[in-house]
Amino acid sequence: MAGIWSRVQRFLTHRWIDVGDAHQALPRAALERLERRIAASEQRHTGEVCICVEAALPASYLLRDATARERAVAMFGKLRVWDTEHNNGVLIYLLLAEHAIELVADRGLNRHVDAQRWHQVVEQLRNALRAGQYEDGLTTALEEVSAVLVQHFPARDGAGGANALPNRIDIR
Repeated sequence: MAGIWSRVQRFLTHRWIDVGDAHQALPRAALERLERRIAASEQRHTGEVCICVEAALPASYLLRDATARERAVAMFGKLRVWDTEHNNGVLIYLLLAEHAIELVADRGLNRHVDAQRWHQVVEQLRNALRAGQYEDGLTTALEEVSAVLVQHFPARDGAGGANALPNRIDIR
């Protein structure tokens, strides 16, 4: 019985939160600043960094009891973060309904970076989000991811990658 009740609670939590909550956490001005930071970051390396902030999981994910990680991996594909020349894209994913943070890095980058390094980035972001500092937390996470990309996939001759993906933050 406890399992059914927790699933009902989860479903109701996800239905209660909507995209307006995501926009409240990250107003338009904050999104624009973060998007400029992504563009500046990508001038320093050949990777792609995407940020996705999702208020709640779609009902189909809730019905099959999917995790935030499953959704982040799906969004990694849907947003085409994998579509980089060196397989070095990174998705920073926030699921507001569950206060979940996922970082999904492509295989080219994961060859160089251990899980502990990504865990540190996620924990720093988690601490900032708990304090309600969404923009600051995402800025720090972006800086950390950028530092890793610069270390392993630096821009050549002062030119970043081809910018295969939009720098727009995906809000759902």
